[in-house]
Amino acid sequence: MRDGLRAPFIAAVETIRAARGRVVVSGMGKSGHVGHKIAATLASTGTPAFFVHPAEAGHGDLGMITTDDVVLALSWSGETAELRALIDYSRRFRIALVAVTSEADSTLGRAADIVLRLPVAREACPHNLAPTTSSLMQLALGDALAIALLESRGFTPLDFRNLHPGGRLGAALKFARDLMHTGAAMPLCPLGARMGAAVVEMSTKGFGCVGVTDPEGHLVGIVTDGDLRRHMRPDLLDLPVEQVMTRRPISAKPDQLASEALQVLNASKITAVFVIERGMPVGIVHLHDLLRVGVA
Repeated sequence: MRDGLRAPFIAAVETIRAARGRVVVSGMGKSGHVGHKIAATLASTGTPAFFVHPAEAGHGDLGMITTDDVVLALSWSGETAELRALIDYSRRFRIALVAVTSEADSTLGRAADIVLRLPVAREACPHNLAPTTSSLMQLALGDALAIALLESRGFTPLDFRNLHPGGRLGAALKFARDLMHTGAAMPLCPLGARMGAAVVEMSTKGFGCVGVTDPEGHLVGIVTDGDLRRHMRPDLLDLPVEQVMTRRPISAKPDQLASEALQVLNASKITAVFVIERGMPVGIVHLHDLLRVGVA
């Protein structure tokens, strides 16, 4: 960024941000493989994008590109012959062309509206032949563009969730309300109840705990397996729950991300957490629920 890349980088972000269409990424060889990844990252972070193979572009795939799009072309030398049809097409129809190259004075660089010139550096290959250092720099620049655009759009985790409903990312972006057990499935008992009844409720529901509520239905405490061990005595089952319960229990909110709920469980070294709304328990999430959907 300090070596002349700052201004064209900002221009590229603003051009893509203002475009009504999509980002069309293209490149040949290793640049093409990097281009596939850049297009995928752009698309998954709120900037619609797809990859067009430069050799296929001249055989009909130019029809995928509209005047509302921005072309992002990758070529380390800037002289990739297969890009010729795409370059000519973008110039003929005045489609914005952003070049990623190490040679600003190349065919690609001279034709482009914006040149993101990467520094010439020796490849990690001992023969200075196999694209290694160069492809890594292209990839880093593409990721930087994607994240700059993400930030400029105010792209949130909720937006991310809409585009990643599958896999572990999708699971981590579910909400506590999507996973919690509700209604009669919640292990609850009122203040004043005997521990015998609380243990039966705990055993029946199978969460390893029981929540304690006041007359208004607010969660005021919790009795866990650990509380039972700490208060083990002959008359334990005859004690009122308030003598055994842990007050002000840790809780989660319905709109809390599943990944955040997992952090709460891990940080507190517990296996279940009640979900609270206006002070009242509306559900309970167990570690097994998070494991089941792939969060943990």
